[in-house]
Amino acid sequence: MAVVPVYNSILVPESTFVLQTDYYKKMTGKVPNQGEKVTVILCRENLPREELTEDSFYPIGVQGSISEVNQNGYIVIRTGSRVNLNEITIYNDHSIDLDITKRKDIDDLDPDVAEERLKKLKRQLFKYAENFENVQISRAFIAQWHSVGEIVSAMGPWLMNSSKERYAVLAEDSRAARQELMENMIYENFEAYKINNEAENAQEEEHKKIYREAAIKKQMEYLQKELDEMHPEEVTELRKFEIRIRESGMNETARKEAEKVLNRLKQEGQAGPESGMLYDYLDFLLSLSWVKEKAVNIDLDEAEAILNETHYGLQKVKSRILQQIAVMNLKRQQSGSILCFVGAPGSGKTSIGQGIANALGRKYVRVSLGGARDEADIRGHRRTYIGAMPGRIMDGIAKSGVSNPVMVLDEIDKLGVSYNGDPASALLEVLDPEQNNTFTDHYMNVPYDLSNVLFICTANTLDTIPAPLLDRMEVIQFQGYTPTEKYEIARRHLLPKAMRAVGIREESLSVTDDALNEIISDYTREAGVRGLKKRLDTLCRMAAVDIVRGKDEGLVIDTDNLRDYLDMHPIRHGLVKNEARPGVVTGLAWTQVGGEVLFIETLFTRGSGKTVVTGQLGDVMKESAQIAVSLVKSIFPEKTELFKESDLHIHVPDGATPKDGPSAGITLTTALSSLVTGVPVSPQVAMTGEVSLQGDVKPIGGLPEKLMAAQRAGATHVFIPKDNVEDLRDVAEEVKFVLEITPVSTVEEVLQALGILNDVIENVS
Repeated sequence: MAVVPVYNSILVPESTFVLQTDYYKKMTGKVPNQGEKVTVILCRENLPREELTEDSFYPIGVQGSISEVNQNGYIVIRTGSRVNLNEITIYNDHSIDLDITKRKDIDDLDPDVAEERLKKLKRQLFKYAENFENVQISRAFIAQWHSVGEIVSAMGPWLMNSSKERYAVLAEDSRAARQELMENMIYENFEAYKINNEAENAQEEEHKKIYREAAIKKQMEYLQKELDEMHPEEVTELRKFEIRIRESGMNETARKEAEKVLNRLKQEGQAGPESGMLYDYLDFLLSLSWVKEKAVNIDLDEAEAILNETHYGLQKVKSRILQQIAVMNLKRQQSGSILCFVGAPGSGKTSIGQGIANALGRKYVRVSLGGARDEADIRGHRRTYIGAMPGRIMDGIAKSGVSNPVMVLDEIDKLGVSYNGDPASALLEVLDPEQNNTFTDHYMNVPYDLSNVLFICTANTLDTIPAPLLDRMEVIQFQGYTPTEKYEIARRHLLPKAMRAVGIREESLSVTDDALNEIISDYTREAGVRGLKKRLDTLCRMAAVDIVRGKDEGLVIDTDNLRDYLDMHPIRHGLVKNEARPGVVTGLAWTQVGGEVLFIETLFTRGSGKTVVTGQLGDVMKESAQIAVSLVKSIFPEKTELFKESDLHIHVPDGATPKDGPSAGITLTTALSSLVTGVPVSPQVAMTGEVSLQGDVKPIGGLPEKLMAAQRAGATHVFIPKDNVEDLRDVAEEVKFVLEITPVSTVEEVLQALGILNDVIENVS
């Protein structure tokens, strides 16, 4: 069976196909014989037989047989069924062998409707035949056609459709849809011929107007493409902009704006005063991805493995991310809340964004908002200003090159406010799922869909985030790492990374487990691991000096020589005291670097009943001190004269560190109760909670960090508000194992448990 490659032809099953005899001989190396079976396959490019490869052909062809070999240099091939080209083999003699299977049609074409539409098409052909100066079609030739396929095959050499459009006819399985494609192709070319021959263009039916418009656009594109291919060196930047606008897939508003600016740029010329600004605008607008990315199914197990590989611990965060992925798989689109990671520095908030992007198979973009004080940082500058540029959000989208990156908005709690506007308010539209599908940057001045972007915000504290902005986000707390988690992070990630950074091979340096634990406990003071990373970087740099000097080939760092490789003294953490004294109680506080212990000290001195509070306490803690004094007076009315005859001094070391927050009330009350009764409280007992004037212990925040601080400081017993019992599920088991945790609801419960109150005291109404 002969294999006939053809280019830019229209193949239709169950039709006739005319081919030059010389071309048949050149492409097959054979003389055509009537009745010979052939398989006709479509080439992607017009190439000689010697240059054809397996990739030169479209994957669908058509079988047939030679029905006529006439004397005018043509052969007629009667086509049969379509075939799939499973495998193509080209031999050294340039002959072609095929492995094919029959491709079935979908028989959904009504014969009566098809016959009526054929008659209508032939009537149009009779009408137009006389006006086609460049196409010689006789009425007798038209009359012998029995199908739309035969018409298209016969007119193929004169049709201006591209090879892809011609192949689309063959690839269509539906017979009805295939006939629709062929009819549209013929009608569009009718209109094109009418334009070329200045024929009358009045059309009464709406569909003919559409055909005419499509034909004009197609002809212009075709001619311009031919010119560009003939003279590629003459393709100007403006012409490139036209092509990019047409192929960008941008929305209608953006396309009109781009075309408007392009026309202005053409009028300005290269020497125009605004040409540079207009050029930069178009270049930025077209650098954005306007095409909506297709939803892909994400393997949950693989995503979880990627998250576990890049980050140790953070199970609550990883669980929330897997929930997000599961919802996206079910809905096949971006959905869910805007995530806001809140925690101490170095706890992995920003870096896990990269892990999330890897798990989702998306691009990663980080936008730093720390210190941003201008609304234009978010929305961009209007183009009326010199030096205008887009905002950080759209700039990040442009750099990612896609419309659905994972975008981390870093340090969102450090946004500023100035006379140039409030950037936090500008973020409201960005982070609102109901509004961000039409986000408009001032520089672009056209809407852009941000609904497919996965926004992740990071912050150290929620106190400085405006309430309307916080309301649009789902807050996920990063509780900080336990010593065990820090050890695993250091061993798995930080130490190998530090060694690679300075070029130390694995066999050249080893750090013992005891040394690593000592670095964590004695040389860092943080909830995260940023300080730990710095210590390990220092250790590796110092070790690199010894390795280069050849002192040690297999250097081992243990607790004995650790101090030699670190450039700092061990940090003195706040540790509980050994001696119990009346008026001194261990409290717990939350800071931006994690939990810490506070020693509340109280003292009576000779005076006239004044109360002095020192230690750089904020307004909230000063009010807590006043409430504590009133509570102690009500609980111990017999000690009221003591407050009148003496001055009370309350001090919270150290004095140089500002302290504030609603969690010291129970500690202040207990310290004063211990002072007035003379009953000391064990330093190993710590507590946290706010109190009311009625003696109720109110809930507090940051419980996991505070309990870790209590464990680190050497406390053994901790009093917490009863309303915070649910928060214990977020506390690491190793912390709960070493601490005796007692939930309380009133001040009296604490004082009785400590032995300060021997009898139950009725609350004063």
